[in-house]
Amino acid sequence: MKNTTPEMVTIKGHDLVCPICSNRTFWRSKAQLNTAVASLFNLDWANRSATYFVCSECTHMSWFYGE
Repeated sequence: MKNTTPEMVTIKGHDLVCPICSNRTFWRSKAQLNTAVASLFNLDWANRSATYFVCSECTHMSWFYGE
């Protein structure tokens, strides 16, 4: 989480709430969505990425593609 402060998150006009503990603050990060074919040819850099949020209380991860 790179020593950042957790933040409240809004997705398409809706506040993100952890489905496990009902917390409302999250750490934000991005991850690359690797595919087998791209990895086979060393083209991982061409894969798309997704944003994910980690609950600052229970560490549940919520993923969002294309944000």
